Amino acid sequence: MNETNIDSTNLLALNKPKGYVVTRSDERGRKTVYDLLPSWVFDDQWMPIGRLDLESKGLLLFTRDGKIGDFLTRPGNCQKIYEIWVRGHVSDEHIAMAKKGVDSKFGLLKALEVEKLGTGGAKTRLRVVINEGKNRHIRRLFGAMKDEKFGTSLKVLELKRVSISSFNLDIQIGKWRYLSLSEEKKLLNKQR
Repeated sequence: MNETNIDSTNLLALNKPKGYVVTRSDERGRKTVYDLLPSWVFDDQWMPIGRLDLESKGLLLFTRDGKIGDFLTRPGNCQKIYEIWVRGHVSDEHIAMAKKGVDSKFGLLKALEVEKLGTGGAKTRLRVVINEGKNRHIRRLFGAMKDEKFGTSLKVLELKRVSISSFNLDIQIGKWRYLSLSEEKKLLNKQR
């Protein structure tokens, strides 16, 4: 039996657009990620694994299994990859600082890897890998650093999560799909 053709009963993935909050309901009446999913996802208590803030987009996983959610959100258990645009000139020193860690009022924030993908005007495009996910981790990490040229804080303008562990985003924006059984096993490092 080919597990790449069998849907997981434990995990589904959504490509979250900007402008949606990751919550079951919002007291301010904003659109939630459940507005993009079939009603049974809400009714059957599928919960997001981790978060993406209102302005962020990209890969978001959902499960009904608390053990899976705990495993995938425990610091050090899985790497998450983001592609971001930062306002400011990100130097090699900034990249070294991000990898070493920056003290903030939210604790030590750091990235495992930071790779410069390109620049456009006064903006820098980066690929960032982290293995924990404090609230607004990447935005706060870069916001704690200064652009030497302008003397202003770096600011993450765009943030897109493209990968969680072995699972890479391959879904159109605003769409969802189940993971396959083989994708689930690989993501959870299960050998059967």
